[in-house]
Amino acid sequence: MSNTCVEEDPVLERNFHGHRDTVTAVDFHPSTCQVVSSSLDASIMLWNYEQQQRAFRLMGHKEPVLDVQFSPSGQLIASGSRDRTIRLWVPAIKGESETFKAHMGTVRSVHFSPDGQQLVTGSDDKAIKLWVVNRHKFQFSLTEHKNWVRCVRFSPDGRLLASASDDRTVRVWDTRTQCCVHTFHEAKGFSHHVAFHPDGMCVAAAGSDNAVKVYDVRSRSLLQHYAMHSAPVNKVSFHPSGNFLLSASHDGTLRVFDLLEGRPYYTLHGHRGPVTAAAFARDGHHFASGGTDEQLFVWRTNFDREMTASSSGNVIPKLETGTESRRPDVDCSQLADERRDEELPPESESDTTGPPAARGGRLSAGAGAGGASGGGEMAEIRSMVSGLMQQMELVTQTVLLMEERLKLAEDKLCEVDGRKE
Repeated sequence: MSNTCVEEDPVLERNFHGHRDTVTAVDFHPSTCQVVSSSLDASIMLWNYEQQQRAFRLMGHKEPVLDVQFSPSGQLIASGSRDRTIRLWVPAIKGESETFKAHMGTVRSVHFSPDGQQLVTGSDDKAIKLWVVNRHKFQFSLTEHKNWVRCVRFSPDGRLLASASDDRTVRVWDTRTQCCVHTFHEAKGFSHHVAFHPDGMCVAAAGSDNAVKVYDVRSRSLLQHYAMHSAPVNKVSFHPSGNFLLSASHDGTLRVFDLLEGRPYYTLHGHRGPVTAAAFARDGHHFASGGTDEQLFVWRTNFDREMTASSSGNVIPKLETGTESRRPDVDCSQLADERRDEELPPESESDTTGPPAARGGRLSAGAGAGGASGGGEMAEIRSMVSGLMQQMELVTQTVLLMEERLKLAEDKLCEVDGRKE
């Protein structure tokens, strides 16, 4: 049964269609006036949020573009491609760019430092490289990963880096000493993407094992583990308040997690196929998503109005996981399908499409939602089931921690054996 979206539910506001292949990454201009996206079609699209202004296609890369990001000032765009180059673009009609050539493999990740003075890149050549933006100067390289580097991100203060690799590790680096200060080992699979919490003390990882993990950088431990997706997780993004975490998955859904309560908050439907890109705007009022359906969606959060306090002083609960969402799933697939076949205006190579979606997507009630109370006996049964669920979650988290410790012990034994030889 469908219901009308209430004010606190995320709402699909815009649907942009101009890419000719999978959308690989999205990012908002600092003022939220524009959205930039990259794609396997080897192009970058610069979308203007105002309907009257045209969108532009930035061409220059010779192969698929895997990551893209606005600089903190909004005056530059960085992109990384399978053609092994990094490009810096001026976000204008002409699409002028300058090229960095330093990696020996596909460039999968680009990220500006908080002050915009540096750029960090990750590649299939297993290296992380740091650059000075204004002088186009290479600074140093980090080479401890044993496999492809999928993602690398600066901390909010620029002093740390977090990286995810196919070697099944998430590493935290000190940019001043150029040393790895800690390594989180993945028991199953590897991480596709990482993101720092706004306070810089936690790192979220999007796992190929269908899970979202949140690690504490200070205590060097796993804080939260969400095994809610049914397919690999491709992207994660923290809300600027630090209270929510967004994830995009190959199962075709976006999920929003309430970090303070340690439970899933929303499940969003709309894309036809895997969701491969997702990011919050810097003001937190919107987030964008892209997928293999070649579409870019822009959503209004609304739920952030319920929690206006800043993240300072908030503590993410340790080893808390949720099994049920507080709210129904938000299904906007019908709204997206209605505008799926809209064409770009002929006068622009890649204009924005159509009017904003009407407010209010369809809501489908959760499978385990509500119902009349069944008296004292039913209440007692529910209490017992809830207790068992909590115990099972704790056992699961304990096993995960033990696996991580065993992995660390195995690594140390390997090091000792190597020294003896």
